[in-house]
Amino acid sequence: MKIIKRNGSEETFDRQKIWNAIAKANVAGEGKPELSDRQIDYISLVIEDYCAQVGRALSVEEIQELVETHIILQGAPETAKRYIRYRFKRNQVRASNTTDNQILSLIECNNEEAKQENANKNPIINSTQRDYMAGEVSRDLTRRLLLPEDIVKAHDEGIIHFHDADYYAQHMHNCDLVNLEDMLQNGTVITGTLIEKPHSFATACNIATQIVAQVASNQYGGQSISLAHLAPFVQISREKIRGIVDAEMAAIGVTPPEEKISQIVEARLRDEIRRGVQTIQYQVVTLLTTNGQAPFVTVFMYLGEAKNEQEKKDLALIIEETLLQRYQGVKNESGVWVTPAFPKLIYVLEEQNITPDSPYWYLTELSAKCTAKRMVPDYISEKMMLKLKGDVYTCMGCRSFLTPDRFTDAGVGNIANAGNYEPGKHKYYGRFNQGVVTINLVDVALSSGGDKEKFWNIFDERLELCHRALLCRHERLKGTLSDAAPILWQYGALARLEKGEKIDKLLYGGYSTISLGYAGLYECVLYMTGKSHTDPEATPFALSVMQHMNDACAKWKADSNIDFSLYGTPLESTTYKFAKCLQKRFGIIPGVTDKSYITNSYHVHVSEEIDAFTKLSFEAQFQALSPGGAISYVEVPNMQNNIPAVLKVIQFIYDNIMYAELNTKSDYCQVCGYDGEIEIVEDDGKLVWQCPNCGNRDQNRMNVARRTCGYIGTQFWNQGRTQEIKDRVLHL
Repeated sequence: MKIIKRNGSEETFDRQKIWNAIAKANVAGEGKPELSDRQIDYISLVIEDYCAQVGRALSVEEIQELVETHIILQGAPETAKRYIRYRFKRNQVRASNTTDNQILSLIECNNEEAKQENANKNPIINSTQRDYMAGEVSRDLTRRLLLPEDIVKAHDEGIIHFHDADYYAQHMHNCDLVNLEDMLQNGTVITGTLIEKPHSFATACNIATQIVAQVASNQYGGQSISLAHLAPFVQISREKIRGIVDAEMAAIGVTPPEEKISQIVEARLRDEIRRGVQTIQYQVVTLLTTNGQAPFVTVFMYLGEAKNEQEKKDLALIIEETLLQRYQGVKNESGVWVTPAFPKLIYVLEEQNITPDSPYWYLTELSAKCTAKRMVPDYISEKMMLKLKGDVYTCMGCRSFLTPDRFTDAGVGNIANAGNYEPGKHKYYGRFNQGVVTINLVDVALSSGGDKEKFWNIFDERLELCHRALLCRHERLKGTLSDAAPILWQYGALARLEKGEKIDKLLYGGYSTISLGYAGLYECVLYMTGKSHTDPEATPFALSVMQHMNDACAKWKADSNIDFSLYGTPLESTTYKFAKCLQKRFGIIPGVTDKSYITNSYHVHVSEEIDAFTKLSFEAQFQALSPGGAISYVEVPNMQNNIPAVLKVIQFIYDNIMYAELNTKSDYCQVCGYDGEIEIVEDDGKLVWQCPNCGNRDQNRMNVARRTCGYIGTQFWNQGRTQEIKDRVLHL
């Protein structure tokens, strides 16, 4: 059984230390000791039992609060006062160098919370440590100087979550849709070097990966690019190759039939497409940004974005090659093909690819095979997205969606000075999200004690707290000069502003969004109604909670001309934080706070038995009420030998839900070569990954791929997320 020390490191639970601390406080006064040795034994044993039952490692602060409570329960108020005073003095001393201790623990790699903060970050390497060190300084500045005290307090108590405080001190935003088309067609500048329009598909792919790396180093969230922006360069390469082949034939004095020349050209072109796609695949996987991680990049595959039939055919070639290479995977250090986390792929389902008689059905069949083996691509339904948003466009990373374009219809024009702006045409590439603040819906419910009237009053108070916190994010970005991130604001990724120009005009009128996140709808509804939100009697309350948040966003938007939008928060590390805070504030409540995680956004609880089609149909109504970001999933077994079933799910997605994914497993043990499912087992109160074949528990010698938060993550999840993965049931 472990505890978490103040610097984030783990230590084995030692009941004797609790006993000693109580005993010292008991005899520190001038009078007769209030507690007997037997009472001190009792207190320390009760706390030990509680720590064993709670199912996670408690922090030192949580244990100290338990000690205070039980000293008072034993009728020893003076001893409790002395214990509290001593603790307060020690906290004052620590307060002066908390950041120092946190940074030192990061450098020495003994901060367990930091190690598990992001499943796609290796906390041991220097670049990650440098990012974490900078993040600690940013958090410290944010807490002490940049945010109001009540917002900091609410964040600490898990009432809300102020995301990405480790980047807040800088003038940085969350996620975006990269205007790759503008940068490739009209040129860009990278680290002071002019990059002109490429003269081949392979070069365009190479430049695209450089752009992705630069963008990732200048913001902290996800980013998306479209393969449609690369498609025009296929024809450029085709013409270039044709010229080379003609010259070769002339040089040897041969005049083959046109059909033969075309075959040679297309064969060489396919080879170039293969090399270009491989560049994107391997560069993205192997790049390390200044954040100490691979870029959180999403690749969008939508035939409907092609501007003519030839371009559509060329785009289909790129999509096909992208799926083939992802199906193959990448080799790990042992030379074994494994599932990479990035880039994330999104495949749009449309009339041209959704039935066996569709011209591009073969791409959908290939995507189904790829999904069954590698968990990507994910699927957007053109049909459903047109109904909900009126346009079809990719999310900005894992799930964060822009609001539908309203500034073009309002006649605002080309405020970003984009080189590819088309008057009257809706614009999405080049837009971005300013940031996220999440409300803990479970805490709202528990704070109300189940009283509906009190619930709505508390809900409104918490929403206003989130509103003020979001305005802090907005104000932090106001006044930012384009010089802060030239690749974003000056050279086309998001805009082409002048040097020294402020980005302020891009923060209003719908050009960018700002997100009210939410988490724990399932637990909230369960506490307030006694039923899961899938129960027909409880669903209306769940929908009313969602509508209430949408109404708040609409009011804030009307008051400020800022596009507030409701966002289904992914919750990677925050799911654990919220769970711990709820247990601390309200104790263990069966079904509500008895786990080390709470449910992401509107999702059906991971342990609830429900079939895939019912789940997708049910969650579709919540996607409509989560316009700022939403994704649904179904958990499936190994489907590689049942592709027709995968295709049935895909076709169901097309007709019923806007954005969904299929989750399976893709693991490998580097010790024994086992390529089945790596298990989660409990060891001394802690969940660990273990190879069922050889017993290997070394996380650095295994490859585990699971979908978490919309992205594929690896085995370095925190205890809350690991328990959530362990609790998942199959939906198919």
